[in-house]
Amino acid sequence: MEKAAGLAPGAAANDSTAGAPPAIKPRRKLAWTPARIGVYGFLIVAALFFLLPLYVMLVTSVKPMEEIRLGTLFALPMHATLEPWLQAWQSACTGLECNGIRGGFWNSVAIVVPSTILSIAIGAVNGYALSFWRPRGAGLLFAILMMGAFIPVQVMVYPLVRVLAAVNLFSSLPGIVLIHTIFGMPVMTLLFRNYYAALPMELFKAARIDGGGFWRIFLQLMLPMSTPVIVVAVIMQVTGIWNDFLLGLVFAGSEHLPMTVQLNNIINTTTGERLYNVNMAATILTSVVPLALYFISGRWFVRGIASGAVKG
Repeated sequence: MEKAAGLAPGAAANDSTAGAPPAIKPRRKLAWTPARIGVYGFLIVAALFFLLPLYVMLVTSVKPMEEIRLGTLFALPMHATLEPWLQAWQSACTGLECNGIRGGFWNSVAIVVPSTILSIAIGAVNGYALSFWRPRGAGLLFAILMMGAFIPVQVMVYPLVRVLAAVNLFSSLPGIVLIHTIFGMPVMTLLFRNYYAALPMELFKAARIDGGGFWRIFLQLMLPMSTPVIVVAVIMQVTGIWNDFLLGLVFAGSEHLPMTVQLNNIINTTTGERLYNVNMAATILTSVVPLALYFISGRWFVRGIASGAVKG
């Protein structure tokens, strides 16, 4: 009994410590090794390299011309004003007209929306057909599409001008939409083909056994699974078409000039004093849509890349 009584406190102590959570070890402090210092130094320099021009543009766009003439490029504005932004949007001269850059904004929207939808839709169907149905000559067709993706745009400008003029589509909104759709289709086909090629073939075979046809399998099975790659495709197409200058200048016509062309007209206008604050404000307004797109859907873009959008 004494032994049992003598062991009881120890046993109780063991029982009390058995259920206790393990002690949390303190985190080790990161050692500032030369490699880590070099990595952070490179990231800081790279951030300054890309953010410094944006800072200069923002600061200059809210300065009155009296402060800009002082030459204080990096100084904050003493009397900030939004008048340059209003002037760039409403009344800046883009050639013979002085209606601001807002007309080019709506022209760019009218060009980007149908061009993006059509190029992604055609590219998705092509990638689906080349990945699962594989018709006769699919390899040759895919090679031709890839050749078209890597041919410089400048080489095909004059032939396309002649072709669109022959079918009465030159200098029109449908003409510039058709041009962007044609130039976007090879890259979109490659994107969707590589994405669908990473999917299990068993899914397609099971759908075929259940009696699914070409369009039913695509619309009910493949398309709902394509959200990551569709996000990647939308970002690529919207950014590329919105930032385009050459095709819009040549094919859009004077009534449908995109925002980039009108920005060039504002900056190169030499009548009177050159308004640097208005030019900077117009430049930022032109880049707002691509920047907002990246900030809003950046994580979906990375997720789409990681899920196989560029694999294969």
